[in-house]
Amino acid sequence: MDSCVIPLRHGGLSLVQTTDFFYPLVEDPYMMGRIACANVLSDLYAMGITECDNMLMLLSVSQRMSDKEREKVMPLMMRGFRDAAEEGGTSVTGGQTVLNPWIIIGGVATVVCQASEFIMPDNAVPGDVLVLTKPLGTQVAVNAHQWIDIPEKWNKIKLVVSKEDVKLAYQEAMYNMAMLNRTAAGLMHTFNAHAATDITGFGILGHAQNLAQQQRCDVAFVIHNLPIIAKMAAISKACGSMFGLVQGSSAETSGGLLVCLPREQAARFCAEIKSPKYGEGHQAWIIGIVEKGNRSARIIDKPRIIEVTPRGAGAGGQEGTPTTTPSPEALA
Repeated sequence: MDSCVIPLRHGGLSLVQTTDFFYPLVEDPYMMGRIACANVLSDLYAMGITECDNMLMLLSVSQRMSDKEREKVMPLMMRGFRDAAEEGGTSVTGGQTVLNPWIIIGGVATVVCQASEFIMPDNAVPGDVLVLTKPLGTQVAVNAHQWIDIPEKWNKIKLVVSKEDVKLAYQEAMYNMAMLNRTAAGLMHTFNAHAATDITGFGILGHAQNLAQQQRCDVAFVIHNLPIIAKMAAISKACGSMFGLVQGSSAETSGGLLVCLPREQAARFCAEIKSPKYGEGHQAWIIGIVEKGNRSARIIDKPRIIEVTPRGAGAGGQEGTPTTTPSPEALA
């Protein structure tokens, strides 16, 4: 599971807790703090939990930084983390800071809740539909952005993408990684989700396989569609086996929720999450189906690539190309 669930001795309550940390991957320290916090909270959201009682921040300050760099960068990173926690309706009450050769940021998220407040990730049944709430391609976008200033790297991809494309994809990836999965977590209850996980370091296929293995029924997940930040699939292909984006093995950071929903609820979930009442930027796509099987997951040989246009790219919006979300019937 994405979080540990510990039954408490009193009142039918459970303590649900998770922790995570990683190295910086974007240039903006404030946004890096927000991404780190969103990534920690996402493990609670993957279980349908929308409230967090407390957060701790884990921070490693690099010994290689000058005093001036440290005084500038670390407060911005901490502020980003705290601001994202506040957006999630919680607060940072403590943590641990150490000196280290590398910068590391992460945290701990804790909530005490009733059983009705979380959704155990083990109830998928044949006929369910798989929905994803953020586009893939964050690792490719971050790496490609770094390669702009490294000629030997840039030469590998310059025939398939422009520097402007990469800059827009990087901004889109940063925005998505910093966005909380809280809205999706709430809608999991509204639309009777049967199971979910968040997509991070194991890639879409790895996390789908992990989730399938947890199911009580004999099911298999089949992924037909891959929503990917525009041009990132082309970069991945140009790089050979480095990323494996279309194969489902490319790592994501603070990715979306992969949700198993009843067939009749999936399209409604996707429509509702885009409602203006939840703010801008929320997205969802039907990407596959749950069928009878041996608790496995796979991507079909030629998945449909949905190119998700970065929000700074002008016309085209966030729906991607093609602009329509396929119906569950189209995947059957």
